[in-house]
This record gives sequence, C-alpha cells and structure tokens, in this order.
Amino acid sequence: MRTVAELPHPEFKITIFSMNQKFIIKFEQGTLEQVYKVAEMDITDGVNGVFQLLDELFTQSVALRFSEMRASFLDTYKRNEG
Repeated sequence: MRTVAELPHPEFKITIFSMNQKFIIKFEQGTLEQVYKVAEMDITDGVNGVFQLLDELFTQSVALRFSEMRASFLDTYKRNEG
C-alpha cells in the first residue's frame, strides 16, 4: 500500500492510499478511523477524482459519523465498566 496524498482538514486527518487497483480513503480522529475503498477504474482523473469525492457534504457526514461512533463507544464503555 502506498500513500498517494494527505489532505489537511481541521477536524480529522485524511490520507489516500493506492493498493490493488483501489483507492483507500482513510479518515482519522483520535482513536477512531473510517475507511472507504473505491476501485481506481471507477474514478476518472485518478487521485484528482478522489479529491472531488471529498466535498463539504461528505466530510460533514464523516464528522457526524465520528461523533456517533464516539458516543456509541462511550455508552458501551460506561455500561460495561467494571
């Protein structure tokens, strides 16, 4: 797997990888991460096409999902704290 790009974002780290004819888009926020895979042949214009996928609406949904993930984990941690 090779790193193709790293994109700045104020809320999370975005890294784009290339492996086995797929682009792997990884979002990291603290201890949480989200990963999306898309076939390179489904993206026109290579990595620039991936950049177009990462529009404001999508990154807002990623941020919301991180909030939901964190809340879910804290809920289960509190329920099972021993």
